[in-house]
Amino acid sequence: MRSQTSAARAAYARRFDAVLAYIESHLDGDLSVQTLSGVANFSAFHFHRQFTAWIGVPVARYVQLMRLRRAAHRLASQAPCSVLEASLDAGFESPEAFSRAFRRACGMAPSAFRRRPNWQVWSAAFVVPHFSRSIVMQVRIVQFPETRVAALAHHGSPGLVNQSLRRFIAWREHSGQSPVRSSRSFGIAHDNPDTTPPEEFRFDICGELAEPLAPNEFGVREVVMPACRCAVVRHVGPTDAIGETIYPIYRDWLPSSGEKLRDQPLFFHYLSVYPETPQEQWQTDIYVPLA
Repeated sequence: MRSQTSAARAAYARRFDAVLAYIESHLDGDLSVQTLSGVANFSAFHFHRQFTAWIGVPVARYVQLMRLRRAAHRLASQAPCSVLEASLDAGFESPEAFSRAFRRACGMAPSAFRRRPNWQVWSAAFVVPHFSRSIVMQVRIVQFPETRVAALAHHGSPGLVNQSLRRFIAWREHSGQSPVRSSRSFGIAHDNPDTTPPEEFRFDICGELAEPLAPNEFGVREVVMPACRCAVVRHVGPTDAIGETIYPIYRDWLPSSGEKLRDQPLFFHYLSVYPETPQEQWQTDIYVPLA
């Protein structure tokens, strides 16, 4: 069993090695999630989380760091290279944006680096936190049944989800449907808040339905959550920190599990009720759909 696990993890590592090599050799080309997920032979749907969990930084940040690293080399080379040329070469729309990103990465302006390269700082700036540790996880494989829910779609900053939640609670209290004491509560994460622009983030707040949804003025609609096999991991603590439990699923469990992900959003089953249960004791089951 251990040899099978090691072989599966090695195969997973080879896929990401291929992605990193592709990025390195195509810094001027198309490095979109769709392209890179194809290189890895992973689903584009989950690739953001898989890459971030395995490498330690989001795809866009890694690509930017690699382009900044190349720009630093060219600035310090003997061939003349202006800050403008370096910024365009690194894919920035303006020298000002390039200079800000370069200063954040290297702690100095690109013009100063060109005059007097500090390779010790450079080496430290472009090290990415590739995770190699493993943690013990209690993962269950379950068959989630088709479930009809009332859903309120949140579209916008993750920081404003609580405003949508209050609207959903108001619908629950007003309608009498999906009472919180006897109906399950779910959240469907259509996007990853760590890698999605705030204005594009989408999240559905859901409550289980036992009867057809009545017409309402709250923007709540009826949705069917499809039946699917899922890996389930329990998160204990505030939902703000739920990423600390999500990423190890992709980083530690998935590579050695032999499972493949389904093109379907992960979702949450909220097991606790606030304020009766303090947030640090909240329990949330994370469902990751499997093919």
